Formats: sequence, C-alpha cells, structure tokens
Amino acid sequence: MTDDRSAPPADTPAYTYADAGVSIAAGNALVRAIGPLARATRRAGADAELGGFGGFFDLKAAGFVDPLLVAANDGVGTKLKLAIEHNAHDGVGIDLVAMCANDLIVQGAEPLFFLDYYASAKLVPGVAERVVASIAQGCLQAGCALIGGETAEMPGMYADGDYDLAGFCVGAVERDQVITGAKVRAGDVILGLASSGVHSNGFSLVRRLAADKGWKLDRPALFDIDTRLIDALMAPTRIYVKSLLPLVKAGKIAAMAHITGGGLLENIPRCLPKDMQALIGADAWEQPRLMAFLQAQGNIEPGEMARTFNCGIGMAVVVAQEDLAEVTAHLASAGETVHAIGLVVSGPRGCVVSGSAETWGAREKWSVRFDA
Repeated sequence: MTDDRSAPPADTPAYTYADAGVSIAAGNALVRAIGPLARATRRAGADAELGGFGGFFDLKAAGFVDPLLVAANDGVGTKLKLAIEHNAHDGVGIDLVAMCANDLIVQGAEPLFFLDYYASAKLVPGVAERVVASIAQGCLQAGCALIGGETAEMPGMYADGDYDLAGFCVGAVERDQVITGAKVRAGDVILGLASSGVHSNGFSLVRRLAADKGWKLDRPALFDIDTRLIDALMAPTRIYVKSLLPLVKAGKIAAMAHITGGGLLENIPRCLPKDMQALIGADAWEQPRLMAFLQAQGNIEPGEMARTFNCGIGMAVVVAQEDLAEVTAHLASAGETVHAIGLVVSGPRGCVVSGSAETWGAREKWSVRFDA
C-alpha cells in the first residue's frame, strides 16, 4: 500500500488561473478585438497578422538593397498616470510609437515594424482596446506595421486600474544614407520643428505642479478657454517620420535630434561631432502658451525649462546653408511649423541656448557640455 502524501485533502477546492486573477478568455478576446487594428497598419514587407509566436518582416519586399537595421525601445512614462486618473487613454499609444519612431528617423532609418507591451493587474477590455487602437494609429502615422506584442495580466504587480506600456520598433536605412552627424559643418543651420505640446517627457514635474497648485484638470485651461487643461497636457506626441523621410533619402539632412528627456540642452549635442557646438536663439520662436503656463506656475528658471521640456520644439534638424530654402519649403508643405532656431559653430561639443530678457525671463545664456 502506497502513502501518497501529495494527494490533496478531499475537501480542497480546484484552483484555476482565473482564481489567481488572470483571465485567459479576456486576453484572447482582446487579441481578437485588436486584430483588425493591426491589419490596418499593413505595409510592404509585413502582413501585420497577429497570433503567431513571432512576426516576420521582408526587407526585400520593402525595397531595401543594402540596409542596416536600427532598433529603439521606450515607454510613455508618468504621463500614463494622468491617462489613468482622467480616462484619457486615446492618445498614449501614439506617444508610445512616437518615442521610438522619432528616435529611428534621426538616424535616417525608416520605421518598419512595431511591437508593444501592455501590462496590468487585470485586463479592462475597454481600456486596453483604446490603448491598442491608439498604438495602431501611431503606427499609421509613422508608416510602420504593428506585427505583434504582449498583453500581460499580473495581479499583485500593479494597483487596480493601473497599466504600463513599452514599445519596440525596428527600422532600416540604406548603408549610404545613415545619419551619424559626421556631415555636420560649422555654419550649418539648425531648424526647429514645432511640438504638439509637452509630448512624453517632464510629466513627473507636471504632475507635481498639478498636485501642489491644485489644478482643476477637467476645467478650461487658463491659457485656452476652449481646451480642457487635461486635453492640452495629454496631446499626443507629434510623429515627424513622414515629413522627414523624403529629405533623408535625398541626402538633404546633416543631423537630427529628437527633443525628449533632457530638453534642448541635452539632446541637440547628441547629434553633433565632438568639435561642434550648437548656438540656439530662444528669441527665434514664441514659447507656446502651455509651456509659458508651466513655467509661470512652477517659477521655473529658463535653464531648467530648456533642460526639462521641449519648449515648443519637438525635433531639431541640422541642414547646410545651401539646402536651407529647399528643406524649409518641403517641411512646411508637409504640415510642419518650422523655425530657424540656431547655428552650428566650432567648439567643444555642447549646446548654448540664449535669449533676451523678454524670452522665458532669460537674462543670460544656459549651456551644457556633452562629453559622452
């Protein structure tokens, strides 16, 4: 007679994954619901079907001859807390794609495909579908296919109602079109493409201000009575890929910098050679009213603004003097608001932003050295 010590007592209930808080059925339902969204992002090289163990991409079908692959991954950060608290989920997926796709185009790479990671304590289908729908919209704006992702329910890892997002994007660029900054020369002009708002950086400070100042986010903004403050803050990040890609392929751009965390001061030097620096004139564009509001509410010093927020410039584009008119005209025709914001000069790699006393309250220059 055997003594089976592993046998459960007769009155032990039968446990299921659902008892632990994970619904396989809800996950399957979400995959079915987002299938049409993924298919809408199809492009040459990808059929954007979901459900396999991995997604395929055919570089030859996409028209590449001698490509290099470029990859980027990112998240949305604490902007998600505002989305969750104010039921504002319809743009955060665009933010997610933008953070990756804009990082690819600055290297000259065309975004090809995107994968997302959505994690929560418990799937709330209505919310998850809105988020993934906005990811698909971001992919359409960037011209890349949504070919897969992961949706994870992890009870105990997140508070009820919370979720987190991460994205991964792969692009390609022909070997002779890679943008490294090596072509930058003293005298090149720096163009600034207008941002659509705060984008996806600086939201820890935004949320701190909202709490300390008691902002009524569901009320009209003080700087725009036709827009709720929450809507102004949650405006999706602008995706610049389709405006810039023709110029990249034509060889008209020397360098680019996506203005994300670190603002103008930290990001522009990243695209410059070690013996070049950027001189940015803050008088060249008017600070958006949202940025002026944030600065006034927090009594934020100009240098801190230039290091924390995009200050109205979402992308910096370095072009040769002889290409300036052509590049500016193309970008304007593509729907971008373009400002000539500075020059490249010889000197230790870095960035100097200066303005008059009327510009952001500036009385002196703000600068940073970039030795990485």
